[in-house]
Amino acid sequence: MSTIGSFEGFQPVSLKQEGDDQPSETDQLSMEEGDPGKDSETRQISRQPSVTESTLYPNPYHRPFASRKYFVTRPGAIETAMEDLKGHIAKTSGETIQGFWLLTEIDHWNNEKERILLVTDKTLWICKYDFIMLSCVQLQRIPLSSVYRICLGKFAFPGISLDKRQGEGLRIYWGSLEQQSLFSRWNPWSTEVPYATFTEHPMKYTSEKFLEICKLSGFTSKIVPAIQNAHKNSAGSGRGKGLMVLTEPILIETYTGLMSFIGNRNKLGYSLARGSIGF
Repeated sequence: MSTIGSFEGFQPVSLKQEGDDQPSETDQLSMEEGDPGKDSETRQISRQPSVTESTLYPNPYHRPFASRKYFVTRPGAIETAMEDLKGHIAKTSGETIQGFWLLTEIDHWNNEKERILLVTDKTLWICKYDFIMLSCVQLQRIPLSSVYRICLGKFAFPGISLDKRQGEGLRIYWGSLEQQSLFSRWNPWSTEVPYATFTEHPMKYTSEKFLEICKLSGFTSKIVPAIQNAHKNSAGSGRGKGLMVLTEPILIETYTGLMSFIGNRNKLGYSLARGSIGF
């Protein structure tokens, strides 16, 4: 990829055609400034610094060519996913989608995964969507009445962990950690983990549209009252205390982290254009 370098250190050069005896504008200004017989008004030349205004929204350091590598930013991709999932959920469960978000899931081995989240009156849907083939690969259904705790905070790791991440996230619990088997806890491909952890998608700052659907605070403000309403409307949910919303560090128990280090650095959890491979 080409990079535009800095222009500091370059000086303007006036170009003359051969045989042109007329002094350039720069030479004329130098002659006038060096003439002591000229009026002071002639010697005073106004020089105003040039001003460059950034029009990129909302992050002035965003690189458009980098965002085009993500298939989700291609024209019509996110709209197609919305229509596909709304139609599928309405047809199979009869529920109406109330909110749609594009976030990054962080599994129990610290691997990043691109996910679509949808909220209805009764259910949280977590979708793995292939933005290359424009098809739903996996759809996980979580009843809102089974969610008993939400944690908001910064990510935390064991002291000897070799692959740590910065930032904040949200974790949703719907099952008992005590009942989680040792095999599912240490199996990186396990689907029996009783919680899910999310953070903001890296394409949040590409446009107004993505800023809205990738914002973690927007998802939180929608999911919390939806879970509380589900608890009120659900008889015998088994959670007498209702929903607990806590602000505390989110622990990710990884130590060597070799798998997540390779996967996250290469964005293997995203639908990404990875260039041509051939000879």
